[in-house]
Amino acid sequence: MTETLAQGLSTGAQTLGLQLSPEQQQRLLDYMGLIQKWNKVYNLTALRDPADMLTHHLLDSLTALAPLARYTQGQSMRVLDVGSGGGLPGVVLAICMPELNVTCVDTVAKKAAFVQQVAVSLKLPNLKGLHARVESLTDPYQVICSRAFASLPDFVTWSRSALAEGGVWMAMKGKHPQDEIDALPADVKVFHVEPLTVPGLDVDRCMVWMKPDLLPQS
Repeated sequence: MTETLAQGLSTGAQTLGLQLSPEQQQRLLDYMGLIQKWNKVYNLTALRDPADMLTHHLLDSLTALAPLARYTQGQSMRVLDVGSGGGLPGVVLAICMPELNVTCVDTVAKKAAFVQQVAVSLKLPNLKGLHARVESLTDPYQVICSRAFASLPDFVTWSRSALAEGGVWMAMKGKHPQDEIDALPADVKVFHVEPLTVPGLDVDRCMVWMKPDLLPQS
């Protein structure tokens, strides 16, 4: 089974055009193993089948890598993953983009503790689990991301105090959320929406990029 998962991950990464080192691929598989191990205690995901976890969690989160890498251009940035749960996509980003400093915030203490456990187990000094409400955060992050977290208006409103000057929001969504985009606050602008294809999954996915739009003084 482990070999099948490793092959599935390797093939999926290649399909996405990702250059992942053997060490990074092993860490991703180890991370999935930790989710399975702790799931009974922490209730991290409803999925129990490792093959489903591979496609719905790992490969789904890996679709964020190329768009994010195009944005960061290899620079070190602070990334906040909101409503991260068991660390998706935050842990995946921390493993595959070591130049990023990733904080996974969740209101559920057990889930934040699990991410801390992952950081220690997989020796990821650039990963942190934080138990807090995102509205209470004021440390600045250049990228604030979420995956299937909340509506876009709620996501930007709740996390705004943590957005660095010049920072962006990156929301991983299902099908193109036009209704949510239309409901965004007037001073938040969508500057890019890109379709994402998850290897092995026939589903609609997209990434919505947003930033504060400084309205001219009337």
